[in-house]
Amino acid sequence: MRSLMVTAAAAAGGLFTLAHVYTEAWWLPVLMAAVLAALVWRSTPGRAAWLGLAFGTGWLLASIWWLFISMHVYGGMPAPLAALAVLLLALALSVYLAAAMAFAAWCRSGRLLPDVAVFTGVWLLAELARGVLFTGFPWAAAGYAQVDGPLAALAPWVGVYGLGATVALLAALLAWPFAVGTSGRRRVRGAWAAPAAALVTTLLIPQTSIERSESTGELRVSLLQTAVAQDEKFSLQSMPQALAWLTQALAQSRGQLVVAPETAVPLLPADLPPALWAELRAPFEGTGRAALLGLPLGSMEEGYTNSVVGLGSGAPDYRYDKHHLVPFGEFIPAGFRWFVDLMNIPLGDFSRGPLGAPSFEALGQRLAPNICYEDLFGEELARRFSDPARAPTVLVNVSNIAWFGDTIAIDQHLHISRMRSLELQRPMIRATNTGPTVAIDHQGRVRHWLKPQEQGVLEGVVEGRTGLTPFAHWASKWGLWPLWAVGLLLGLLGCWARPRRPLFNGPMGQGL
Repeated sequence: MRSLMVTAAAAAGGLFTLAHVYTEAWWLPVLMAAVLAALVWRSTPGRAAWLGLAFGTGWLLASIWWLFISMHVYGGMPAPLAALAVLLLALALSVYLAAAMAFAAWCRSGRLLPDVAVFTGVWLLAELARGVLFTGFPWAAAGYAQVDGPLAALAPWVGVYGLGATVALLAALLAWPFAVGTSGRRRVRGAWAAPAAALVTTLLIPQTSIERSESTGELRVSLLQTAVAQDEKFSLQSMPQALAWLTQALAQSRGQLVVAPETAVPLLPADLPPALWAELRAPFEGTGRAALLGLPLGSMEEGYTNSVVGLGSGAPDYRYDKHHLVPFGEFIPAGFRWFVDLMNIPLGDFSRGPLGAPSFEALGQRLAPNICYEDLFGEELARRFSDPARAPTVLVNVSNIAWFGDTIAIDQHLHISRMRSLELQRPMIRATNTGPTVAIDHQGRVRHWLKPQEQGVLEGVVEGRTGLTPFAHWASKWGLWPLWAVGLLLGLLGCWARPRRPLFNGPMGQGL
């Protein structure tokens, strides 16, 4: 029975992540989290920890299995070691949920409000811990599955982690009838008021939708999708052809703003032929147009950065250096040099740029670049909104996730960008190497889209926005601390009702 329940928890965790790709199934994470809650509430703390670990591992393995491709196919790590590395990462990141579920079981009181509060609070704390500690890895956080569901109306208020806590709240209410025991017909019958409350809450949430932004005018954009295979990106044999296409695309694109992907120019400007660098800049000098171009910058003495430069539109040259670097891909955590040495990944040790960097002011807009993985961290993007008069009007993501092949990572990253648009009510334009290259409006809707894995230029129009959402207001000032406080408060107050005697008698009271 025990192994069966742990297996069921792992399967529920795996199904949990389907909605991160197929967002029309936004309700599936609520049901799967309800399965976890029902199991945890009928378990001892030790068994609940195993359930949380199994659920979290299933959730993450189904979400990030594509890391195997980057480590084995492109990084050259032996397949067994790469598979083991992904498994160990999933296990390590699931420890937070394991501890949360153990606490939820330990605090079980048998009363609806305290138990639901504890489950919601510790779920929130577990997601925050995974998203923040040790540089954070919030990929496939629960809230990202809600971009097309009714809960999305809460995004401008509470952000993605607040949405995740709402998923946990609804799940706990749904699970309640299956966890209250069978000691009395009246008690069980009354318990069905909890899922009814979950249904009513879900129906009412869309009524909280707000519009806190105003138009700053339209901008015609050209978004380049270079479609350079990852194993050819840094090849001296393939690079001339890729740079020739890039030069032509920059010159022939029709947009006022042209955006090229992360490391679209894979060499330092000093390592390019002088004539080529001048040719890349020429379409934007004295033409009233502007460009954002991804490339590495720096030197051996100063250190190297993964950067974006802004060109043209009469503005001084602009530089943005990536702040939130990818562990092992862009910086090497202390003590893990041996691990990186097993792979063959170039440019693997960058320096950090500043947090809250200024925008590129051009074409009547304030354009805020972020590079690839950075758009997972909405609280960091929100730091740029601390001064409303200087806040970005358009968010610009440049990415290269060719490291992960033609996998679900492409769809997952799209929904992450859409969540940032919902939280901050800003359009997000994305120029990527292999996709998805899109233009997203300030309500998280994809307005223009280019088919992934194909070379091309996406021509579209975005509307800049100004104004602050509640999330932008509080996250720009305090980061995620308000959510940490809410999670702790729910957990501690709910646990105050913990009984001093076993809640259940008999086999179900002793474990699984």
